Amino acid sequence: MELAPVRGAATIEEVAARAGVSRSTVSRVVNGSTAVSPAALEAVRRAIDDLQYVPNRAARSLASRQTRAIALVIPEQTDRFFGDPFFASIVAGIGEVIGESDYIMNMLIASDDVRAKALGYLRGGSVDGAIVASHHTSDTFLERISDVVPVVYGGRPARVRAEDYYVDVDNVEGGRAATAYLLARGHRRIATISGALDMPAGIDRLQGFRDEMAASGVEPAAVEDGDFTEMGGALAMNRILSAGAEFDAVFVASDLMARGAYAALRERGIEPGRDVAVMGFDDSSVSTAITPALTTVRQPSLAQGRHMASVLLDVLAGRPAAHATILPTEVVERSSA
Repeated sequence: MELAPVRGAATIEEVAARAGVSRSTVSRVVNGSTAVSPAALEAVRRAIDDLQYVPNRAARSLASRQTRAIALVIPEQTDRFFGDPFFASIVAGIGEVIGESDYIMNMLIASDDVRAKALGYLRGGSVDGAIVASHHTSDTFLERISDVVPVVYGGRPARVRAEDYYVDVDNVEGGRAATAYLLARGHRRIATISGALDMPAGIDRLQGFRDEMAASGVEPAAVEDGDFTEMGGALAMNRILSAGAEFDAVFVASDLMARGAYAALRERGIEPGRDVAVMGFDDSSVSTAITPALTTVRQPSLAQGRHMASVLLDVLAGRPAAHATILPTEVVERSSA
């Protein structure tokens, strides 16, 4: 909740500028949150004294109540959330840690048509903190949540600020490792189907692919965006095939998209794993449910969820917490590549 200064007093923005911190940090100090570093706390208190900033007492009293509730925010359409096994692992990891604490977890699937309602709920004092499990560069509404409560992101935010906390996997290295695996097996005409390029994970996996190809002096056979969905993977593969690209391997930036790519290849009489090597990313349940079993890059989604929850609990308790945590990936060899 925003705190209104008394008439004629300094604004919260002026306090933030004087202290050299963000507006949200000032809001947390005034609200009595412990999720502020000692240095920032001292700077804000000094600025408040210098500028004689006085918050509205009623608003401060309301905002300082603890709810013992945490919001898990999924800024995706409902069908995307229930159709992608990545989210199941993330939620399971978060739930394990929150379940062992004295907090409860409220899950919000913030699809396009309910984001305003979700934002109002999160800014209305109903939760003490939030975990964001997926986000796009257009999801600027998330920054308005962190003005009020601490937020931990799953994946690097598109615009990282000093006060942000996030837990990510090494998507660039994962993309490099997948590409290096294909190159090491003699493939030189390698295409890729990227994830959504309005998401840092999609951007980073594509960057890893491009970096490894460039380091090997090999030009990509084709690059198409598959948007992290099964249908997107199928459509991207059809575009590659329709363009007449010659390729003997393809790195697909998610297992779900790889399943779509399998279907598109078979419609053209091309057998995955035999005629074209296929490499995925996730090591989700999809990778062993399709035939041939998918060679893929494992990202530790369950561990990522646990880390996200642990970081937020540390922040809420005033304990030291790393602003950025990067988890490793590894190649899992199966039959498709």
